[in-house]
Amino acid sequence: MKCVVLAAGEGKRMHPLTFTRPKVMIPVAGKPLLEWNLLNARKAGLKNIILIVGYKSETVRNYFGKGEGLGVKIEYINQGRALGTAHAIGLVEKFVDDDFIVLCGDTIFGIEDIKKIIKKDEASIGLVKVENASDYGCVDLKGTRVTRINEKIDTPTSNIINAGIYRFDKKIFKYIKKTGRSIRGEFEITDSINMLVKKEKMNGVLIKEWNDIVYPWHLLRLNEEILKKIRKKIEGEIERNVTIKGDAIINRNTRIMNGTYIEGPVIIGENCKIGPNCYIRPYTTIGDNCHVGNACEIKNTIIMTGSNIPHQNYVGDSIIGENCNLGAGTKVANLRLDKREIKVILDGKNIDTKLRKLGVIMGDNVQTGINSMINTGTIIGNNVFIGPGTLVKGYIEPNSRII
Repeated sequence: MKCVVLAAGEGKRMHPLTFTRPKVMIPVAGKPLLEWNLLNARKAGLKNIILIVGYKSETVRNYFGKGEGLGVKIEYINQGRALGTAHAIGLVEKFVDDDFIVLCGDTIFGIEDIKKIIKKDEASIGLVKVENASDYGCVDLKGTRVTRINEKIDTPTSNIINAGIYRFDKKIFKYIKKTGRSIRGEFEITDSINMLVKKEKMNGVLIKEWNDIVYPWHLLRLNEEILKKIRKKIEGEIERNVTIKGDAIINRNTRIMNGTYIEGPVIIGENCKIGPNCYIRPYTTIGDNCHVGNACEIKNTIIMTGSNIPHQNYVGDSIIGENCNLGAGTKVANLRLDKREIKVILDGKNIDTKLRKLGVIMGDNVQTGINSMINTGTIIGNNVFIGPGTLVKGYIEPNSRII
């Protein structure tokens, strides 16, 4: 059975991280979102993968190739213009057998839940219970049979939503061809399904493991969940007077220098230099070719490949993009003085993160001068230069110079 993975979108709500990569290629716990999905699909028994790509597709192709490194076989179909999920799935009609699985590439599904969908002998959709269904497509059921999917309505009819995992047979293509554009101007698979369920049976399957990544700060939650499951593995060089407490993965050619204190769970990539005399706190992931130096403290943060936090810096509850460099004394605030939940400005919208602790979401190739200060919930676009002693807050456009 083939597995179709939807990986064509940009992910505008993930700005600034998706200015330079597709959403599915954002790294979390040392791997792109899409890789975690493909690993789980393979462990569930799906080894023939069709990736629907589009936005910056070369990033996906160059990373995964034909899939040998993951033990799967990957075929690619380029969607071209992003015309919606029904359009994307419709492209695979000539490439699948009678039954096939569809996964949203930016949502992480558990292995056992994927197996549940595979084992069904009929068209099926994964469902999950949430507290507030207004941001999702809530699902109406009659027993276990799906009767309708209601897309993002103000007053949800239930707290059961569409999880974004499906089992289809070739009947779905008949309904995809009849699907018109939605209010958003796209051809959406939920509209196709609503036509299908009027004449065909579709089974609803409740799943347990489901990580939906909508905004950048959701990556920190997923990173924490994955790191809780790691086991200690030390492949790098550990100097004298280094303390490693709890589980940590230290990859090849990485040097942990004298006086460093690491409190796991933590992942540190290859070819990194950590220390001397720094503190790496739980739920931190550091990518390859990074430097965290003297008198630095890093907490609950994702640092992407090639970034340096080298001198007397504090970074907490943050995401640092690729090839960033923080000048000496740069500090990131992650907690409001009044301890209230943090709101951010993203693409012109004021969004309540519902988090009490959130530092900075920083795009690629950002440089800060000495003693720069970054306020809670700040979004910094890629290719930004921040001058010495500057306080930044709110939303900083890409390619800005802040002095």
